[in-house]
Amino acid sequence: MRIVDNWQSDGVRGSVLEWNTPFGPPTRAWLVRPVDGAPAPGLLGLHCHAGVKSVGAERLVETPVPSAGAARLRQDLYEGRAVANELARAGFVVLCHDTFAWGSRRFGLDPLPWRLRDVMATYEAAWLAADHSPGDDEWYDVAAGHHENTIAKAAGLLGTSFAGMVAYDDLVALSVLRGLDEVDADRVGVFGFSGGGGRSATLTALDPDLKASAIVCMMTTFDAMMPAYFDAHSWLFTTPGLARDLDHPSLTAGRARHHQFVIYAEDDNLFPPQGMLTADRELTEHFHYGTGTYQALFLPGPHRFDHEMQTAVKTFFANHLAVE
Repeated sequence: MRIVDNWQSDGVRGSVLEWNTPFGPPTRAWLVRPVDGAPAPGLLGLHCHAGVKSVGAERLVETPVPSAGAARLRQDLYEGRAVANELARAGFVVLCHDTFAWGSRRFGLDPLPWRLRDVMATYEAAWLAADHSPGDDEWYDVAAGHHENTIAKAAGLLGTSFAGMVAYDDLVALSVLRGLDEVDADRVGVFGFSGGGGRSATLTALDPDLKASAIVCMMTTFDAMMPAYFDAHSWLFTTPGLARDLDHPSLTAGRARHHQFVIYAEDDNLFPPQGMLTADRELTEHFHYGTGTYQALFLPGPHRFDHEMQTAVKTFFANHLAVE
């Protein structure tokens, strides 16, 4: 792991980090923490999917010179707020990394794989007819959305899955967070919205030492998604064979030894209401027989991670990771 840059503003210290994994380009990450530098609870922030792969975890962090893509995503989905900075000001050390296929971990699509050539030619013709000239990021996001199917195929051929590749990157980032001198490794949690919430569920199931997990707008049963809702989701949520052994609530509950918070948006068009209600009942039952706790918050409105939700997540972590 290496430090690329440092800054300090608005009550937080920030750093840009990089590290290498055995495959692909280096991972870029953003670390924000309180200015006093005392050991503090650590949080791993997992960015959403949003159909935008040109930008990764920067969408969660306010940097001195934010990219236009990150600022737009914060405005559209996070009520214009940088959730990582808010949590750092509340006393947490927060690490947010680009995961496999996003941001610094993106795929090079020059030249285009052959299946994408006709797809992008169609888009380019439509843009030309509309007198629209897409920027590099807009072009990439369209191409990367279609390329995800190819990545999933290749992952399956190699004996893994798209979600498995992402989970590997998330586990590496978690180990980086725990290894920081400023982090109390016994008080570590994870949070994510939408696709990041699905990643949080997976990571919580994989790592028995996570103490607290917050999932925002990413909870349902698999049965409720069939058949109409699966088209709305990426390969992050469709790991082949997973449903034979685990439903999404049982994956989330894992060993039921941690503190789990789930926020549901009652008017979320990505999940059927009955699926959210059933998932809530199943999670309640799982944690009834475990040593951990489960807390749910149902709020009206659409798919988002707004200020009210961010405040609820901050309070949850303060209560269960004992920020002093």
